[in-house]
Amino acid sequence: MPTWIDILIRSVVFLVLLFLITKGLGKKQMSQLNIFQYITGIVIGSVVAITITDPTTNPVYGILALAVWFLLPITVEFLSIKSKSFRNFFQGKETILIQDGKILEDNLKKERLTIDDLLGELRSNQFFNASDVEFAVLEPKGKVNILPKKENQPVTPKILGQQATPEKEPQTIIMDGSVLLEPLSNASLNKEWLEAELAKQDVSLENVFLGQVDSDGQLTIDLYDDQLTPAEPTEKPLLLASMKKCQADLEVFALATNNQHSKQLYNNNSKRMQQAIDYVNHHLE
Repeated sequence: MPTWIDILIRSVVFLVLLFLITKGLGKKQMSQLNIFQYITGIVIGSVVAITITDPTTNPVYGILALAVWFLLPITVEFLSIKSKSFRNFFQGKETILIQDGKILEDNLKKERLTIDDLLGELRSNQFFNASDVEFAVLEPKGKVNILPKKENQPVTPKILGQQATPEKEPQTIIMDGSVLLEPLSNASLNKEWLEAELAKQDVSLENVFLGQVDSDGQLTIDLYDDQLTPAEPTEKPLLLASMKKCQADLEVFALATNNQHSKQLYNNNSKRMQQAIDYVNHHLE
């Protein structure tokens, strides 16, 4: 058999094997790697490269080596799940870099990090002043996670003592001009609703590159033609406008009547409508 044909066959076979091994090792192999996963990736790549490019190498030996390096990481992952000490040895432990707002210089030296490295990590997390950070930890995969000081944390409804409305993830219901029926059903909507919404914006389904609907049932779309701008969703503004008009009408009715009982009734309902507007406006924002 000619050498080039042998290399071609080996390349195809080992490409398939490498794809199956990567799938078998799981998604963690595709994300940030720990130390052992990093070594595994290098060895598997080297075995495949040598077996493909060296025609004198017996491909069976390459397949045997891949089998070993496929089973070995799975065994390590299984033992890591069962034992924390084993996991700490193979995957490493987290290292605290800042605690109680103070930089731990000894831990920086232990991880061979300079103060410039630390400041760079802080900046990548949008903190340009080390004094704004309460706690920072270097994870085994090399990522630095940061807890800002209380006064630098973003304001949340919980901090303000407000009840947040549950919000579901947006559903992609149109992609490449085609309707995705499962996400549409997950949003408790149907094709008739979608056709009506597209008609409101004077857009045909074939012209929509991407369409998404949020938890409030508002449709946003992106068109193939970048020169065209689709209309903005109007449901929320129209709802608020209608409520404000009702509240204004109640105030006008209260001013127009001389009946004290009716005037009081209109004023009370106007205040209640204003409370409803404030509540709805808070959640719509």
